[in-house]
Amino acid sequence: MTASEDGPLAGVRVVELAGIGPGPFAAMLLGDLGADVVRVDRPGGAGLAIDPAYDLTNRNKRSVLIDLKSADGPARVLDLVERADVLIEGFRPGVAERLGVGPDECLARNPRLVYGRMTGWGQQGPLAQRAGHDISYIALTGTLSMIGSSGEPPTVPANLVGDYAGGSLYLVIGVLAALQHARAEGGGGQVVDAAIVDGATHLATMIHGMMAAGGWQDRRGANLLDGGCPFYGTYETADGEYMAVGALEQQFYDRFVELLGIKDDIPARKDFDRWDELRQAVADRFRSRTRAEWTAVFEGTDACVAPVLSLREAPAHPHLAARGTYLDHGGITQPAPAPRFSATPTAVSRGPAQPGADTADVARDWDVPAIRPQEDR
Repeated sequence: MTASEDGPLAGVRVVELAGIGPGPFAAMLLGDLGADVVRVDRPGGAGLAIDPAYDLTNRNKRSVLIDLKSADGPARVLDLVERADVLIEGFRPGVAERLGVGPDECLARNPRLVYGRMTGWGQQGPLAQRAGHDISYIALTGTLSMIGSSGEPPTVPANLVGDYAGGSLYLVIGVLAALQHARAEGGGGQVVDAAIVDGATHLATMIHGMMAAGGWQDRRGANLLDGGCPFYGTYETADGEYMAVGALEQQFYDRFVELLGIKDDIPARKDFDRWDELRQAVADRFRSRTRAEWTAVFEGTDACVAPVLSLREAPAHPHLAARGTYLDHGGITQPAPAPRFSATPTAVSRGPAQPGADTADVARDWDVPAIRPQEDR
């Protein structure tokens, strides 16, 4: 049985050279969409001290164990590549080439292969060979500078903006576009260079346009969408929890201040010189009740106000529960595949792949007997 038999990418075969961070997440996305993802794990693991049973970025995949540094390791990977549509690797530039599984070798075996490369700095440039992590990449692109309050250090947004938004999602977009090209008449395989610095920069396209037009100041906490606006931000409640406010449009703002109970006691929303006064009035009012009480006040309205829920609280929210935004698989509550498809629904059909556990099945299904352990041949 393949990792997933449903979804719009059913029938697409993906080889993932094991790594950490955005590469595995991108491969998980392809697996969630129905691709048969085979992860090539290395002896000793990929580098993160996490029990493989809980590494959800390896769901909807199968795993084979191949030592790329062994004499026959590269040949065994190339045997898989010959039968694949996509390969994903996240090594530093030049490493795959030194291991014998770079683009030249892989495309020689499979001219229609989409060779997806995931790095932080990209394949070329002065920093290409330097180590880095999500925070390094978004720092250099200006993205990190936008996040946080005025007069305080930038706020670290976990590893969501760089690794996953600027990295994984752009790699998947590139892979799918290149796959379309490879399957078109006269098309062929190619290399997709997905660098987090490129993706994280691209995410801020609208902001750069606003800045050029004079509608965005190049500093934190001074703009419409970065917490500088008193009706677009978060506020503490009486019980130490928070409410999120996004009442940008006039009609939503009017409903917001009416329900908050400050409609007749505040300056005009366009009186920018008195925004601090407006913010203080909103903050004082929110601190007068608990998060649950304010949630009840704004429930079912168009005031664009929502409670700030924790990761453990979110799955129980009635809207997310009704949509099945989270699911339970193998005893682990986790996000369901996204987006959704009317004709080719997606699913989590397998839990996290255990290193090497699927070698025999993949050898049979992909007709690659050489990847079986020597004792099983």
